[in-house]
Amino acid sequence: MTELTPSPAKLEVLDLTGRKGLVVGIANEHSLAWSAARHFRMAGAELAITYLNDKARPFVEPLAREVTAPIFAPCDVSAPGQLEAVFAEIRDRWGRLDFLFHSIAWARKEDLHGRLTDCSAAGFSESMLVSCHSLIRMARLAEPLMDRGGSMTTLSYYGAEKVVDHYNVMGPVKAALEASVRYLAHELGHKAIRVNALSAGAVRTRAASGIEHFDELLNETERRAPLGRTIDTEELGRAALLLASDYATAITGDVIYVDAGFHIEGMVFH
Repeated sequence: MTELTPSPAKLEVLDLTGRKGLVVGIANEHSLAWSAARHFRMAGAELAITYLNDKARPFVEPLAREVTAPIFAPCDVSAPGQLEAVFAEIRDRWGRLDFLFHSIAWARKEDLHGRLTDCSAAGFSESMLVSCHSLIRMARLAEPLMDRGGSMTTLSYYGAEKVVDHYNVMGPVKAALEASVRYLAHELGHKAIRVNALSAGAVRTRAASGIEHFDELLNETERRAPLGRTIDTEELGRAALLLASDYATAITGDVIYVDAGFHIEGMVFH
């Protein structure tokens, strides 16, 4: 057997040099999307970064400068034409897209804090359009730009699979998002476009702050997870980098858990 001796010229690396990527959903430096963006950039990718609105811009713009993003644009998926404008700028500037990272979710406060039973049709539709259908729209816009293949990644949570107290309307919305990942992967696979979801464990972000009793969820994660802890944003960012890289070219239609093993435990009696 030939012994494999690593040399500087042959070291295994996650290299995105020359790749072009879109990151949607950075709210501030604590965002999971920001961790993903940092890792994409450190691996050599060139990034397009979006921000929600003028209120969010002061928090996101310094981060876009930090990763030297040549494209920095507003993207409220509920505002007509904004998402299309982002992809038009990518097409005009780069002519292609190699990967995208989708990290947006929204629900009305009364629906997020109230019972699913009481969720209004309008509130449910808005949450589904922003949190789920936006990925489908991005896939449609990205498809012609990924003519050499590509990767699409979104963020989900265990509440899509099992009931998590206080997750409420976001449970069925994330379940629809995970089903959409599978169907998009099926439809786009013949073009070498991969579609996956990362199911992130409980971690303090701006989005998580809207969930009632979130501290209890963090404590329960630490108690039940095999690793005995919650995750940090860097762990999610590294998983996002893996899916965008050539190390994941055979992974598609999957939900990959980055949650310290929390999802495997079920009902454990002590």
